[in-house]
Amino acid sequence: MTLSKQGPTPRPGILDIDPYIPGASKAPGVQKIYKLSSNESALGASPKAIAAYQKIADDMFLYPDGGANLLRDKIADTYALKAAQIVCGAGSDEILQLLCKAYVGEGDNIVQSDHGFLVYALAAKSCGAEPRFAPEKNLTTDIDTMLTLVDEKTRIVFIANPNNPTGSYIPGADLHRLREALRDDIILVIDAAYSEYMEEPDYEDGAAMVEAHDNVVMTRTFSKIYGLAALRLGWGYCPPAIADVLNRIRGPFNVTAAAQAAGIGALEDQGFVERNRAFNRKEREWLTQQLGGLGLETVPSFGNFVLIKFPDRPGINASDILAFLKSEGVMVREMSAYKLPDYLRISIGEEEGNRKVIDLLERKFSRD
Repeated sequence: MTLSKQGPTPRPGILDIDPYIPGASKAPGVQKIYKLSSNESALGASPKAIAAYQKIADDMFLYPDGGANLLRDKIADTYALKAAQIVCGAGSDEILQLLCKAYVGEGDNIVQSDHGFLVYALAAKSCGAEPRFAPEKNLTTDIDTMLTLVDEKTRIVFIANPNNPTGSYIPGADLHRLREALRDDIILVIDAAYSEYMEEPDYEDGAAMVEAHDNVVMTRTFSKIYGLAALRLGWGYCPPAIADVLNRIRGPFNVTAAAQAAGIGALEDQGFVERNRAFNRKEREWLTQQLGGLGLETVPSFGNFVLIKFPDRPGINASDILAFLKSEGVMVREMSAYKLPDYLRISIGEEEGNRKVIDLLERKFSRD
């Protein structure tokens, strides 16, 4: 008998998925790295979060609280929400993936904006569904265009607000208009990962919409303004029925004890959040002004990053600038995966890193 040498075969479509590639963090031969590629907290993490993380060390042999009950209670207190409707995950990415796993299948589709977060499409494809990309207007989500892509097979519509990587946002009125145009069996997911940076009066994070409707979910993260990216901690605010479904399929201990403790510590230090928000606003405005002075076009940003368009000319195009900055130890985000090959995204970092990137760009563009 001849044994087949063919190994296990994944489901159709899995090998067609391009893996998510994180922002670069290394440059061989460079002594000091300025990582401005992943939208991490410019001020690091709160001292209270760090202390809470360190305190848990002696208990690392114990399983974490499978329901993250103390953390959910603290989230609820901080944001005036209902703890029973909060589901915690290993980053908000896990909540997005669980939603697709629970509600999307073969032959279905999800709708997102053309330059929206890559994880939405990856999660849909992993379930055998088709991601549909709605063209944007001025690199901003267009509700009417999104609605033209919705059909009887649509199961989820994803909105990142503010959006990564463009930095743009849509007002609450547009979110309500989108929700009213969707069937009740379609879930509207509002990814509010950057909501803590928002200060505009017409902005809504989606929490009130969750409480008003049975088909709206808001997702949030501790990776950005709270500075806990390494711990992978996020959460979703869901209608009771959807929270029940996600709790049935998530891992029983999907959030570590260290992440839960640090999350509670971070939430207890809202003064740190305000300082981080103010620093981000100041540095983002400075960076945008400096880039404009170099003749570079930027997208008005409401997150902790700036999207910049570079000329289509050798030496100063996006690809060449990316390589130049990397050679000098400044890591920024390449945008081809987001269908924006002429752009680079620069995170708002510490003051030294922000000054470094402008000094390097001035060196390049002063010659032009």
